[in-house]
Amino acid sequence: MKRSEIAIIGGGPSGLMAAEILSQQNHSVTVYDSMPTVARKFLLAGKSGLNITHSEDFNRFADRFGVASVRLRSALDAFTPADVRAWAEGLGTETFVGSSGRVFPKAMKASPLLRAWIKRLETQGVRILTRHRWTGFDGQALTFETPDGRKLVHSGATLLALGGASYPRLGSDVGWLATLKDKAVGIADFHPANCGFDVDWSDQFRERFAGEALKSVKASSEAGTIPGEFVITRHGIEGSLVYAHAAHLRDCLQTQGSAALTIDLAPGRSHDRLAKDLSRQDGKSSFSNRLRKGAGLEGVKSALLREIVPEAARTDAKTLADLIKALPITVMRPRPIAEAISSAGGVRWSAVDDAYMLKALPGVFVAGEMIDWEAPTGGYLLTACFATGRAAARGIDVWLRQ
Repeated sequence: MKRSEIAIIGGGPSGLMAAEILSQQNHSVTVYDSMPTVARKFLLAGKSGLNITHSEDFNRFADRFGVASVRLRSALDAFTPADVRAWAEGLGTETFVGSSGRVFPKAMKASPLLRAWIKRLETQGVRILTRHRWTGFDGQALTFETPDGRKLVHSGATLLALGGASYPRLGSDVGWLATLKDKAVGIADFHPANCGFDVDWSDQFRERFAGEALKSVKASSEAGTIPGEFVITRHGIEGSLVYAHAAHLRDCLQTQGSAALTIDLAPGRSHDRLAKDLSRQDGKSSFSNRLRKGAGLEGVKSALLREIVPEAARTDAKTLADLIKALPITVMRPRPIAEAISSAGGVRWSAVDDAYMLKALPGVFVAGEMIDWEAPTGGYLLTACFATGRAAARGIDVWLRQ
């Protein structure tokens, strides 16, 4: 077929994956990105050990995307976690499964993988133009702000892979919202996902324990009961265990006006044993000593109980055991979306057809975080970005051939 000019706007994982697939199909592909370099959020994620995917059972994996799981399933079926690992290894990046089931590059960073990926794209003829900020449409043309002034681009098909609303300093600043709304594309409001929460700590607790980690605990909400750890911050709570419950806590705050994360501070001890051991402690001993000797709790765990448990409830062994096994941390609000690992909201699924084309804009497709879905941390988000980029690329190829 005749080579078609395709514009991919956004050089993150979904955009680059679409470029890889389309350039393999003899299309002429140009990736436009507003930043000086591509995949900045991808690189940032890799600084702490890139969670490239997850090794759990695929059916369970594919169900981790909440109400969007049904719409994402065909894309995930076509690019499973096993496929992600094989793709990475094809770029010279060996992977391994960590103790949590998360899959990491053996190098524990993203930069070698990204360098090899960009080299492959360039070999396949993909052009990458940075410092090109998309500003909308001028008739059928795409408009960009560039260092050389305004540029018009005509394309046979366009993929928007512009990201969500988290980490705007890395390029995902949702500057595309007004343009798509003007074109009658349905957009769901953005909200933080995989985020920390504000808690009304006392000044004394905040000053003494900000930065301390609560390890070997379990956290519960309607999202389930999950073991792990989290961190006390000056503002509240943060960390992987909090992120696992973030969607429920956020939605509960929106619908009910209040929310709490329930913590088991001693998951290795039963309630009955705690109550029995605490009842044996000398009532004249300090609260800290009774917790240390009767429950094995000290440091930040002991301080958290002192922060939350009323004075009147500290002397009854059964009540104290209840709270050690189920301590409610009341959260006030999510941290700002600019700090969140990812976001919920974006282009509504009702505005997107099965080929990832916008119903209101024939020839314009979408992929990645700018669509209304969210995922937990642990490789789910990145895998779905890869998968939707590939799915949109297939949609573009079919549309152009038709």
